[in-house]
Amino acid sequence: MTIVTGTLAGSLLLSPVRQQPAMAEASVASLPYTGSATSVLRIKHPIEIEAIPAPTEVYEQYVAPPAPAPARMAARVSAPAGYVTISVPIYKQTRALNCETGALQMGLAAYGRYYSQDALFAYEKPDLRRPVISANGTVLQWGDPYTNFVGSVNGSETALTGYGVYYPVILSIARSHGLPNAYGGEGLSPATIYAELAARHPVEVWVEARWSRPRMGTWTAWDGRRIRYSLAEHAVTLSGVSATSVRVNDPQFGSQYWVSKATFETVWRDFNNMAVIFR
Repeated sequence: MTIVTGTLAGSLLLSPVRQQPAMAEASVASLPYTGSATSVLRIKHPIEIEAIPAPTEVYEQYVAPPAPAPARMAARVSAPAGYVTISVPIYKQTRALNCETGALQMGLAAYGRYYSQDALFAYEKPDLRRPVISANGTVLQWGDPYTNFVGSVNGSETALTGYGVYYPVILSIARSHGLPNAYGGEGLSPATIYAELAARHPVEVWVEARWSRPRMGTWTAWDGRRIRYSLAEHAVTLSGVSATSVRVNDPQFGSQYWVSKATFETVWRDFNNMAVIFR
């Protein structure tokens, strides 16, 4: 199937992310508010790069856990009429900030590729350097989530000790772990996502935790790229679609639920319609 269509915009598919020239600190400015300025805290748990370095340890095959007992399952919203769903296991993230890896784990498992989150995370090569913070608390400089996980996976976004990772790294891992036809990028249209879901291809999308819309901002990465960020940055895997809604496998709570297309499209837009399609 040829996926390249006129509905894709921005940096898509195999195109490498272009580096931007470094900007002077004085030119770094936060974007306008998109919603409430109230911080959204992540739940805490115990513990298109074409190729990325192998991890220091060889990844292990992961045996999928048994389905949770009904009493422990999160409540599910009834499916809307005329829907298509995909059989995607529901996994809860195992670290404070590895939602992107948890969403990846679910996408791979939908195709029978089972890996632990720690094994997958080993490929994300975290950049543990601390950010440069302005006098008013915004981030001026930090790592590049297009190339590495930024900060500590056991850190906190609000405390600026950890952040996350963006689509090129997740896409590279998906391709090297059994899904060579996966693709992703930014600027994808909602119609593309809905068509892929209707074709029963799970999709990882970058949104904000609890579908909130706190303040968005930008920082300059060490390599000079401008990074759009939210301190509620989150990733989920979409596993179904109807005329009015999408079904969400949310690693934050290990839950599955439906959310309206209007809500999804609004929050997804904050991350420039970033997604990875598993196929």
